[in-house]
Amino acid sequence: MLDWLKNINKPYPEFYKNYLSKFEKKSNRFVAISIETTGLNVEKDVILSFGCVAVINDTIIVGDAFEIAIPQYKYLHDNGITNDFIIESSIPKLAEPAAIEKLLEYLGNATLIGHRIHFDIEMLNEALSKLECGRIKNEALDIEVMHRKLLDITDKSFSLDELSTAYKIPKAERITASDDAYTIALLFLKLKSRLGISLQ
Repeated sequence: MLDWLKNINKPYPEFYKNYLSKFEKKSNRFVAISIETTGLNVEKDVILSFGCVAVINDTIIVGDAFEIAIPQYKYLHDNGITNDFIIESSIPKLAEPAAIEKLLEYLGNATLIGHRIHFDIEMLNEALSKLECGRIKNEALDIEVMHRKLLDITDKSFSLDELSTAYKIPKAERITASDDAYTIALLFLKLKSRLGISLQ
């Protein structure tokens, strides 16, 4: 019944305890996040990379960014997928446990911004469960939901490319998780302005 009672004194890893301790106060920092995965099945697919960039006071803070690739050798080998693009990439690489730890350290108590962010959060929660941690605690905003609210519609989906075209945001030549995170940050600033949302 009260599952949270079972976990209240659970001996979480130190990095997760440090992450939880940051939620005693609210942050004015927003983080646009994009996660590249092998597919859309939360239980079977795995994370290949993260890209993040911070937004503070209506400004994208390019120096406050995070990018990590995760070489998922076993998954890729077992499924006959080439991992050359990860090996050849210049993005910093870490094994999944260390990458998740670094990501939480980077995110802190920021509000997350994403495109269909519920999926990103579920992928993170799945990765955290493997490390015997609790779930992501950050508040989250979804730019697709914001766009639907602006148009006052509920029955249509919009890809990141479609949103970029609608708000005249140029597409990056090289699409990485970081490129997508930057696009998400730009879309967020445009959408929040049109919706009259204040970040203060």
